[in-house]
Amino acid sequence: MRPRIFLTRELPPEPMRLLREQTTMEMNVEDRTLNKAELIAGVRGKDGLLCLLTDSIDAEVMDAGADLKVIANFAVGYNNIDADAARERGVVVTNTPGVLTDTTADQAFALLMAAARRVVEGDSLVRSGEWTGWGPVQMLGADVSGATLGIVGMGRIGQAMARRARGFDMDVVYWDPQPLSDGEAEMLNVRFAPLEELLAAADFVSIHVAMNEETRHLLDERRIDMMKSSAILINTARGPIVDEAALARALAGKSIAAAALDVYEREPRVAPALLTMPNVVLAPHLGSATIGTRTKMGLMAVENLLAGCQGQTPPNAIS
Repeated sequence: MRPRIFLTRELPPEPMRLLREQTTMEMNVEDRTLNKAELIAGVRGKDGLLCLLTDSIDAEVMDAGADLKVIANFAVGYNNIDADAARERGVVVTNTPGVLTDTTADQAFALLMAAARRVVEGDSLVRSGEWTGWGPVQMLGADVSGATLGIVGMGRIGQAMARRARGFDMDVVYWDPQPLSDGEAEMLNVRFAPLEELLAAADFVSIHVAMNEETRHLLDERRIDMMKSSAILINTARGPIVDEAALARALAGKSIAAAALDVYEREPRVAPALLTMPNVVLAPHLGSATIGTRTKMGLMAVENLLAGCQGQTPPNAIS
């Protein structure tokens, strides 16, 4: 028999084709996040759940799916799933690591460049019809080449960010709970620094740590205030790693120069103050948003799902 699965949102065409061919699928046909009641109704009688990072999968949802064998998350992070509750119930949880590393690093560096050179502000000025022509002190930005980049979190994406920084002759310092070996650091041409030292030294601070209770508000008001007044903060990891209210206050008070964000603390809501600030670049969580990467993520999630439904150990099981 084909496994019975519930899909919380439509995926790119290729993984959708596999799901239709190899499973008995029920899915959310609306382009929106489901509420808890809808998730509970969806998992009833299902062998597998393929969900997104925007879906909150807790013990109550799992208990409604008494036949659940696997929860396949269409994301690298899995803080949206209660992994402990899944483990207690014998439900395998999987993610999609590695496949979006370069794509997300590309997005982070694009945001860094956009904030440094005030690209979004410039675009708005030209579109407004109020641009009066070139001027020697018009919209001066920050140099990227030769600047100091502080990378908070040196996993796959942090390392990919460091490789991109080499092309701009940037001095890269990093902090991570588990520092690289000397050989790895030398290969990447990066040096470790305590977090507070990194924040004080960096011209750009890019966030790449995983989201967990230890990293929630890792960049709080105290740490944001340690940054240079000329510094720019970039976050493509998870919104709650940065205290959004504290960030807004720092930007309003000019204790830091700018920010570029792809993720938000209460996504999709954004702190209202940030929406009015010209020195903030705001993207709608586009870190992995390329055709190729989202297709690969979908295929990986489907592979994990099918293996779990068949009682096999999925390639990317995290619990």
